[in-house]
Amino acid sequence: MEITAYIEKAKHGDQNAFTFLLDHYWNEVYGFMLKRTENETDAEDIAIETFSKAFDKIAMYNPEFQFNTWLIAIAKNVHIDLLRKKKSSLFIDITDNEDNAAYNVADTAPSAEDELIAKQNLSSLLQCIKQLKPHYQEVIQLRYFQELSYQEIADQLGEPLSNVKIKLLRAKRLLAEIIENKR
Repeated sequence: MEITAYIEKAKHGDQNAFTFLLDHYWNEVYGFMLKRTENETDAEDIAIETFSKAFDKIAMYNPEFQFNTWLIAIAKNVHIDLLRKKKSSLFIDITDNEDNAAYNVADTAPSAEDELIAKQNLSSLLQCIKQLKPHYQEVIQLRYFQELSYQEIADQLGEPLSNVKIKLLRAKRLLAEIIENKR
C-alpha cells in the first residue's frame, strides 16, 4: 500500500495507519533531530512531540508535499520551541481545553505488540522492560501494571495526552522488539 493510502486511513482515525506511519518515519525524524541536537534524549523527545503534533493535525496535511518533509518541518518547529523554552526557562502550562483537544490516537483493540507482551511470563517480561529507557519503563509500568488510563498517565506525568500516547506506542514497539530478539 502506498504512503498516501496510510495517510488517508490515518485521517480517518485508523490506529494501524498511525502505527505504520510512526514506524516508517521514526528513524528519519529521530536521526534528523539527533544530528541537530547531538543529544539522544532531546532528539527522542522532539520526535515524540513531532509525531504527536502531526497526528493531531493530520487533517491539515497537504498531499502536494512529501509527508516526510512535513514531519521534518514540524520537528524543526518543535526544536525551535524547545530552544526558546530553554532560553527563557519559562514553563508554559497547557490548558485543559488544549489537552482535551488532543486527537484520540489510541484504539481499544489489543495490537500485535500488546498480545506478544501479554504472552510473556512476568519475570521474563520485567527483565525485558528493564532494557527500555527509564521514561519508557515508566509509561509501561503505569499503563500495564497500575492499569491507568491514558488521561491518568498524562495527569501523573504532567504531559499532554497525545505525548503519552506516542510514548506508549513507541515503548510497546521497542519492548516487542526486545522480546522478539530474546526468542
